[in-house]
Formats: sequence, C-alpha cells, structure tokens
Amino acid sequence: MSGEENPVTDRSQRYAVIGAGPAGLSGARNLQRFGVPFDGFEAHSDVGGLWDINNPRSTVYESAHLISSKEMTEFAEFPMPEDTPDYPDHVMLSRYFRDFARHFNLYEHYRFDAAVARVWPEDEAATCWLLRLASGETFRYRGVLIANGTLSEPNRPDFRGEFAGRLMHSSEYKSACVFDDQRVLIVGAGNSGCDIAVDALHRAKQVDMSLRRGYHFVPKYMLGKPADQLGGGLPLPRSLKQRVDRFLLRLFTGNPERFGFPRPDHALYESHPIVNSLVLYHAGHGDLGVRGDIREFDGHTVRFIDGNEADYDLVLLATGYKLHYPFIEREHLNWQGASPSLYLNVFHPEYDNLFVLGMVEATGLGWQGRHEQAEMVARFLAAHERDTAAAEWVRRRKADGNPDLSGGYRYLKLDRMAYYVHKDTYLREVRRVNRALARQ
Repeated sequence: MSGEENPVTDRSQRYAVIGAGPAGLSGARNLQRFGVPFDGFEAHSDVGGLWDINNPRSTVYESAHLISSKEMTEFAEFPMPEDTPDYPDHVMLSRYFRDFARHFNLYEHYRFDAAVARVWPEDEAATCWLLRLASGETFRYRGVLIANGTLSEPNRPDFRGEFAGRLMHSSEYKSACVFDDQRVLIVGAGNSGCDIAVDALHRAKQVDMSLRRGYHFVPKYMLGKPADQLGGGLPLPRSLKQRVDRFLLRLFTGNPERFGFPRPDHALYESHPIVNSLVLYHAGHGDLGVRGDIREFDGHTVRFIDGNEADYDLVLLATGYKLHYPFIEREHLNWQGASPSLYLNVFHPEYDNLFVLGMVEATGLGWQGRHEQAEMVARFLAAHERDTAAAEWVRRRKADGNPDLSGGYRYLKLDRMAYYVHKDTYLREVRRVNRALARQ
C-alpha cells in the first residue's frame, strides 16, 4: 500500500501528535513551550483519553478513581483544584484534562474525530512521515509523536472448553448493573479487577476471584494520609525500602494468605501492587471467595486447577491490556518481544523524528513524570533543529540502547511488565537528558 492513491497535504515543517490523553497533552504542551510547531489528532471528540468515559475507546467504569493520590499524579504546572479529593473519580479527571487543554490553548492545535489509520516513512531514511486518517486524508509531517495510550487493547487469554454464560473483558465493563442477581467470577486481581469485584459484591448473588499468582496489597490510607505520600517521597535504597514497606503492609493489612490469597511469587514492587482498601476487608468477611487458576470451562461450570469447581453466570476477565499501535508497522518501532525497544522508552535508536510518549509504567511516576518525558522530546527536537552538541549526545546515547532502568528490582517477566521502570532511576535519566539539552 503506498501513499500515491491520495493527494498529500504538506505539513513537513510541523510534527504530528497522535492522541489527546495525558501523554498526548503532555507532548502538545511541551512542543508548545519550546516553540516546536505541531498538529494534534484525536480519534474522539474531546481530550482526556481513557479518562473520558464517553470515549468509545475508554476503559474506565462508573466507579473508577485514581489509585495514586492527586498530589502524586497531577501536572506540577497545573495542580488540581484545592477541593479535589485525595483520589478523584473519572468525572473530575475528565474535567481536569479539559481545563488543562483550555488553560494552555491546546484545543486550537488539535483536530478531533480524526482517527489515524496509518503512519509510514516517506522514504528509507524517514526524512518525513506520512500520516493517513480514517477519512482518507493524507499528510506529510517532519516527524510523529505517538501517544495513543497503553490501556485500550484487551488481553484476552484462551481457555479450554466453552462457557455458556456471559464472558466479558473489563474493558467492556461500565456499570455494576450487569452483576444484578448473577453468580460472578472475576479473573485476575489487578487494580481494575479488585475495584470491579467490590462493585459486584453489592449487586451479585455470589462473587469469586480467580488468581494465577499472589499480590501485595497496599491500602489507600496509612496513618491518616494517602499511602503514596508516606515518607514524603524520600528515596531509600531498594532493599531497605522493601523491608520497611513490607513491615508497614503487614502492620496495616495483615497477611492476605489468611483470606485464601496465594503467597506472592515476587518481592514487593517487583510487580505493580494492588492499591485497594476493600478487597481484603470483604474477603475477611466471607463476602468474596478466592479461587485458583482456571483449568477449563464446561457450560456454566468453571473447573480450577486445584480440582474444585463452581457454577457461574458471568465471567469477567480483568486480564489487562496489550500495547497496541495499529497504525504503524512494528518494524518502524524497533519492536522486540512484548514492546518496542526505545531509549528511555521514548526515542527510536535510528529515527530522529519518531517518538512514543506514555509507554512507561512505574509506581508513583504520575502524569508529571510523563510531562518530563515529553519535555525531553521537545527539548531534543528544538536542539536537533539547531544541530547542537547536546542533540548529537542524545543521538549517540539512543543508538547505544537503553540503560538499566530497573533500579535493581527484579521485575516479573510478564508482557505487561515489559515497559515497567523504577521511578527514581527513570526520572534521574530523563532529568539528566533534559539538563544536557537545556545547556545548549
């Protein structure tokens, strides 16, 4: 397929930003700050990404709230209003992103209801990139910042047998009314799975959770403050932090194994912890049953690997998401294994005009961390245009590959952890690049 079927509108003095969620808005704001001309494209009719529940690609649900506190999540240059609760819901967050975009006049840069269908290099050297919308319109851009999010393409595992009831993914879940008078099995105990299980408890006949592995559970409040603010953000050596925080968790949450949860097969922070104050509460009251991994479906019966079985009307898969950049060939993203292999999860090792924003997960990184990530791209583009020594330094570093961003943590070898980093280690590297680029 070539770009010759459609006339091409030349925008080769500008960059394209794909997406208007937190990462896309971070990119747009920083390009604006550093005088890099750009156009934004958003498939939905407004900003906010997944936090706008009216967005057809949104995966939030009526009861969704932040799992990190507002202070640890907000943009530093645009704090949330003072009357915002510690853990705002999706309605407040959708309003926050609209206010952010209005405050910085970002709406005027975006084209809405403009889904991107394809992005490809114009020539072998990728001097420019061609971008085609679903409408068929095609544009030539100097470069592209991909920021369409990481939590929109459902991961649906295969199971033996057939389930006769309703089988749905958490991405389809919006309202707890689907659980009315149902026998419900939630598969997976990530943060969404635990939230949805609590929703179901108030409407369903029966609620069980099926888990493949154990998790570390973090309450939302400790000592009267949001748990992620405890310690004031003071960095501790990895082993000391794990010991101290493990002690605090045992003090505040006890041992989840008492309620039937499996023992975790990883140390604290080597997978994303579950931030939920209610799941253990309900398990301790007998409201929530804990099951093992699924062996097979047989009609309404679900058989588990431990030999037990039970009947259900609805099985909800809280089994996470896969990275999904459907408009660009994987070869152009240096895709290796479960994710693109990019310098600091952002820079392509060869192309100087293709970037991915928001492809990073870390406990406590927040939107400010993604803002600093986008600042790094904007500073690089401004320096690249002037061909400064700092830009050449970045080009050499990204060609050499990614540094170790684990902070010494042995993250689980799972697809969803492929782009997971240690916050302090990651931000230290990002800020190092930003300082180098700022000196030029």
